[in-house]
Amino acid sequence: MLQLAEAPPESRIFAAVLLFSWAVYLWEAFLARRQRTVYKTTTHVPLELGPIMDSETFEKSRLYQLDKSAFSFWSGLYSEIEGTVILLCGGIPFLWFLSGNISNRAGFGPEYEIVQSLVFLLLATLFSAVTGLPWSLYNTFVIEEKHGFNQQTLGFFFKDAIKKFIVTQCILLPVTALLLYIIKIGGDYFFIYAWLFTLVVSLVLVTIYADYIAPLFDKFIPLPEGELKQQIEAMAQNIDFPLTKVYVVEGSKRSSHSNAYFYGFFKNKRIVLFDTLLEDYSALNKERSGDSGSETQAAEGHEDAEAKAKAKSKKQGCKNEEVLAVLGHELGHWKLGHTIKNIVISQMNSFLCFFLFAVLIGRKELFAAFGFYDTQPTLIGLLIIFQFIFSPYNEVLSFCLTVLSRRFEFQADAFAKDLGKAKDLYSALIKLNKDNLGFPVSDWLFSMWHYSHPPLLERLQALKESKQD
Repeated sequence: MLQLAEAPPESRIFAAVLLFSWAVYLWEAFLARRQRTVYKTTTHVPLELGPIMDSETFEKSRLYQLDKSAFSFWSGLYSEIEGTVILLCGGIPFLWFLSGNISNRAGFGPEYEIVQSLVFLLLATLFSAVTGLPWSLYNTFVIEEKHGFNQQTLGFFFKDAIKKFIVTQCILLPVTALLLYIIKIGGDYFFIYAWLFTLVVSLVLVTIYADYIAPLFDKFIPLPEGELKQQIEAMAQNIDFPLTKVYVVEGSKRSSHSNAYFYGFFKNKRIVLFDTLLEDYSALNKERSGDSGSETQAAEGHEDAEAKAKAKSKKQGCKNEEVLAVLGHELGHWKLGHTIKNIVISQMNSFLCFFLFAVLIGRKELFAAFGFYDTQPTLIGLLIIFQFIFSPYNEVLSFCLTVLSRRFEFQADAFAKDLGKAKDLYSALIKLNKDNLGFPVSDWLFSMWHYSHPPLLERLQALKESKQD
């Protein structure tokens, strides 16, 4: 420690970054170990869960979460070791040097820093995609497949991954180029212009995502005319939600997990429902019916027995009344201003980070700490300051936002309750927990640090009280 205190500033900065990274990893590993102990030791349905969860579902969710926890441990350990090796071996300056060579061969000299930065970014994201591919494959085709969630074929998976990478680059590279250009020409107040630029980009992406980006990966169809659509429109009108369209997304082709969300600004709001959420529209339920018919005709075959078991595991989704209750919760976030509050918090944080970046970008020791002694590229400065120097602040902010999110979830539940949806939301939460194999028992410290949504039992208790009232 005495030697470290006497070391050059860049050495102390590098050591502090590395030590903090491992401290965060060890803290996360400690929390995960506590939660794994809960999974291993809670083998029977607790008394308070008896009325809402059968022993078979409880055991399935326990085994699913155990597998996910083990996967998270090994993937997290690999990620931490990989990051440490990259830092210790000078991976970042090496990749920057390689990017410079590629740029030079393409006819762009050292004065074209933005071009070199884009090559660096492309190579870095490509490296991340390649090294993360085995983990993604294992998670999808081993864990998710084993527990009945994966609906993808190998061909679909790779096609989807390539498409995601291309779309990401089409957005990331031009946005980064413009951001770097703004920082270069912005003068002393570049951080204000950079913040305004990222604000505009984020708002544009939120606006166009569901209409132009998401349909590249999933099929969106308007919710057919009928009772459910009429009830959704009536509920939206009742709370002055400016609904323009309701879509159903074919999420069942990649996973049987369910979801719902809304998007849009001002008077142009849209609601998106995953087909796996809807009992009447889920492709999985249709598949189940088809499977059941064929199984009746050939019940004696071994393959038919496996198909029958798989069909029984298909997720049911929610009835119309329960879907409305879930939407009542989601629209509660809008009515209570949670969406606007999150945007304001995000932008205040963004402005603060760009301001601090402007203060720190001139510190040569920050660049030297990561192997950049003769040059201080703007993109590398963004990487060092936002990812490494701000990491303690980011951890604290993440925890505070998690606490705030849980508070918002309780408030949205209460809003749905005020709409008279307490009973239906109660049953919907139980169904969704069952369909997604959520484990309802958690370690208090793990839950406090990680859960952006309150534990199931706490939400049900609040709704139960309202039902009794």
